[in-house]
Amino acid sequence: MSLAVYAPLAGRVMALGKVPDPVFAAQLVGSGLAIDPTPATARAQALAPVSGTVVKLHPHAFVIKAPCGTGVLVHLGIDTVRLGGDGFTSHVFEGDQVQVGQKVITFDPSAVQAHGLSAVCPIVVLDSAPGSAQAPAITGDVPAGALLFSWAAS
Repeated sequence: MSLAVYAPLAGRVMALGKVPDPVFAAQLVGSGLAIDPTPATARAQALAPVSGTVVKLHPHAFVIKAPCGTGVLVHLGIDTVRLGGDGFTSHVFEGDQVQVGQKVITFDPSAVQAHGLSAVCPIVVLDSAPGSAQAPAITGDVPAGALLFSWAAS
């Protein structure tokens, strides 16, 4: 079983180990990459990184379960749960079927930063082994919708 995961937003690709959150940095939630939405625009669209079912939806994060049964988490910023949904707009509901590239949440990275929080967005294959996400030769910036990484069950 393998899974292609696409960039949910544009920005600078970074290793999870550089994410300013110890849980994501240690890959305790799973393997993946992060995107720093640069420049921090007033409105950014977070797109579905995989096709599947929205199984969890919060203003600041969502999980899509791919047809293979694997969940992919997109977390919009670090500690953004503290914002109570302010600056985030959901465009889907839990239980909805989505396609890769479909708009899921619109948010404001510049407002996240204005609150003193990081706008870095981890994209993680839930419950996967650390280091199991295989990134293509991406350095620097990635456009929304580009292949971000692939993952294969071991």
